[in-house]
Amino acid sequence: MHTSLGMRKIVLVILFAAFFTAISGAQIPALEKITTNGQPFYKYKVKSGEGLLAISRTFNVTVDEILKHNPTAGSGLKNGQELLIPVREGLTASTVSAPLTQSGQQPPLDQNHTFRHTIARGETLYGIAQMYNTSVDEIIRNNSGLTENIAEGQVIVVPQQRSLSSTRENYRYHTILPKETLYSVSRTYSLKPEDLIAANTGLSVETFQIGKTIRVPFYQMQADFIPYEQQTQNVTHKVKRGETLYSISQAYDVPVESIEKANPILVAGLKTNMELIVPVKVSRLDENARTREIEANRLLSLSNETQKTDVIRVGLLLPFLDKSGGQHLRLQEYYEGFLLAVEKMKKEGANIEVYVFEIGSRAKLESLLGTLEMESLHLLIGGMTDDQISLISNFSKKHNIKYIIPFSSKNSEVQNNNHVFQVNSPQSYFYSKASGVFMETFRNANVVIVNAPGRSDKAEFLSTLKADLRRRNIRYQELSLTSNLSTDMLPLLNSNGENVIVPSTGDSGSLREITAALTQAHQARQGVITRLFGYPEWQTYSTEMKKLFHQYGTYFYTSFYVDEQDVETRQFAENFKLWYGRDLINTYPKYGMFGYDTGMFFLNAVYRYGTNFEQRINRIPSNSLQFSFKFDRVNNWGGFINTGLYLIHYDAGNVVHKINKSR
Repeated sequence: MHTSLGMRKIVLVILFAAFFTAISGAQIPALEKITTNGQPFYKYKVKSGEGLLAISRTFNVTVDEILKHNPTAGSGLKNGQELLIPVREGLTASTVSAPLTQSGQQPPLDQNHTFRHTIARGETLYGIAQMYNTSVDEIIRNNSGLTENIAEGQVIVVPQQRSLSSTRENYRYHTILPKETLYSVSRTYSLKPEDLIAANTGLSVETFQIGKTIRVPFYQMQADFIPYEQQTQNVTHKVKRGETLYSISQAYDVPVESIEKANPILVAGLKTNMELIVPVKVSRLDENARTREIEANRLLSLSNETQKTDVIRVGLLLPFLDKSGGQHLRLQEYYEGFLLAVEKMKKEGANIEVYVFEIGSRAKLESLLGTLEMESLHLLIGGMTDDQISLISNFSKKHNIKYIIPFSSKNSEVQNNNHVFQVNSPQSYFYSKASGVFMETFRNANVVIVNAPGRSDKAEFLSTLKADLRRRNIRYQELSLTSNLSTDMLPLLNSNGENVIVPSTGDSGSLREITAALTQAHQARQGVITRLFGYPEWQTYSTEMKKLFHQYGTYFYTSFYVDEQDVETRQFAENFKLWYGRDLINTYPKYGMFGYDTGMFFLNAVYRYGTNFEQRINRIPSNSLQFSFKFDRVNNWGGFINTGLYLIHYDAGNVVHKINKSR
């Protein structure tokens, strides 16, 4: 099925300025700390010539975070200007300058057999193993005492791939060390800086940081490498009258011990006209090193030119004929919503062709991916099973086509394919983001976790939340959901502040028991302030339950939510019925809106910024009806996952607030 919509094209000219800031291991200076609205800040005075990027690297925060709290800094910095810099919880000067191992030592220079990975929020051992083409068992074997309960900022040892594989890409990995630059790392592995950029499409001034990992291509059985700054070349030096070993060592910047080791003849003493072998650093002998260093670093700040296209060609690849569980109806509605996005983009001047493919069997999909028609596409959207997703992902990588995975949250293709955009966030990232939102919203609240015996479907989220609470030294209390819940809860509630109740399950039965207990607690202690914090499925509960949500100022996190009172949402529902003669299926999420939101985001991306839109991913408008979009790259060489999240708040005035916590 082929839908072609002819439209005029509007050419957008994007002007941008590229800049470069030298990479260096920064140390947080001793500064005054203040607290504003419950958040700690450093008070920092700008030095002459400093820019926002340099300051952000010193404090290990983003430029956007600095601008958020210092709006006037956006128009330029002045010498002596005072800035408020957010304090990163749990960070010290040493953790900013370089990652620490469990023993407190910086990573060794020898990365021939292992390298070190610093855990980021949302990562799991399984995901890390997939990222580096190894196994969880291998990682655990290299880290004594390591369990799957890993924490942000923890540094683990990962084994290197050392033999060539015929079934997967051949890369080794390198953890960036203090004083290393793109040029020095490339010289370590006898590569060009451009080779590293090509292997790490996410590499930039901001991501080439101490402790971050990059991948390095290799083409033969793995040899051992010596870091560029340790590589030496023997130089012959003829001793002149009056010279000493110390003066010679100073002239070549080589330790006396190294000269003695290279010249056993020195046991008889240093003599005039003696010829010595001096192991000089290669970097010191390279007369053009500084120029090459600057040229290489400039690559980190270059932005590719926008690759605009006259016609945006999109392929939808879904099992439309699979009727199991009514899936075909939901996928049909997804496609119909997508077409409404195409229609809207048409009115904005885009020229789009939509190709729709049924991909029921593996043989059919393989045959389809072998056609020239597929190679001409700019966007691939679809795939349901791991097998389908893997096939489409490999095709997208081979032909440099952006691939959007709309439904699966468990596939690992995003770890090693820079063309992949995973819309449905993996649970670990989702829970990590939700926990972060909780910490931000209830930083001063009394936290009470209610455990429902035998009902712990939110155990993974609670594990993440408890770890975050402990990391920030925030006390929390736990009790069991019993018939005496209201009596047991009363002593735990704070009469002089806000209390937030977090159930261990999202089921409605447990929620009714908890709200009943809260009602009794409020009757027993007038004026106590309680809040409920919960889960995405709470949006599906009855009107009666939602009245209680308002009564207790309920919050819940979710990646999707439909505001039925929103004007654009109503217009979409009316337009959908006008086009297709029926209402949207009553599902969570609503697939018609899902298709529409996905279409609007990615069609806008290609229309505005071309087929290489990923460099401007955070500039793309995201006025979604239902889904929140915020795409973050998983590593320097992989794709993007959606970490978008809404916080839904039912206030006491019977108003529901849909708060976008994505950006």
